This record gives sequence, structure tokens and C-alpha cells, in this order.
Amino acid sequence: MFVRHLPATAAAALLGIVGLATPAAAHVLVQPVGAYTLTSGRLWTVVAALLGLPGVVVGGLALARSAGRIGAGTGRKGAIVALVAGLACAVIGGLVVAAADGGPGTGYGIVGGYVDLAIGLIAMVLGGLALARSRRTA
Repeated sequence: MFVRHLPATAAAALLGIVGLATPAAAHVLVQPVGAYTLTSGRLWTVVAALLGLPGVVVGGLALARSAGRIGAGTGRKGAIVALVAGLACAVIGGLVVAAADGGPGTGYGIVGGYVDLAIGLIAMVLGGLALARSRRTA
């Protein structure tokens, strides 16, 4: 008979724990976040920026290479890298913006998310231009 009541007991205990933890979690969420506190939203925007900024640089170099300004290659690999890095940056930035519950200064990373969207878009545009030019010259 104990085995039949085990799932119900476990569910009741879990609901009790969650029910007791909810007011404490709400209290923590209301607390102000410092300017230098690294929250999860801010961490994801930094990760996205670390993906997107090299994508912009590689995209610019690939665009210059496809135009024949530097090197002898077409810049096709660099263009693909810039497209992938820009897409990853824009997707992570978009997810951070979509998940943010507050505005600037709340610790959700919404400002960084918008910056990541812009950086990702720039990297994708540079990569797309370099890829189009490398196809045209090849």
C-alpha cells in the first residue's frame, strides 16, 4: 500500500517546497541589482558579444579579401564564419531581449541584447556581402 501513495507523497512534498520557496524567490527578484553585478542576462550578452565582434572583424577581412585588397584568396571561408558568428550573436541577443522582464538597469541584460542584435546584423551583412563577392569573382 505504501508504493501506491509514494507518487502522491512526493508530489505533495515538491509542491510544498515550491510553495514555500516562491515568496523568497519573489523577494530576491525585487531587490535592486548593482551596476557591476554579473547576472545571467548580462553574462549571455557578453557571450554573444564575444561571438559577434570577431564575426564583424572576420567579415570585414573576408570582404576586403574578396575585393582583392588583401591576399590572393576569395574570402569564402571567412564569409561563412562571419555569417555563422553573426547569426549566433543575433539569436542570443534576441533571446535575451525576449526573456527580459525589465528595462535598462534592471540586470536582465536588455541593453546588451539590443547591442548584440546590432553586432550580429553587421556581421551577417559583411559576411553576406563577402560571400556574394566571392561567388561573383570565382
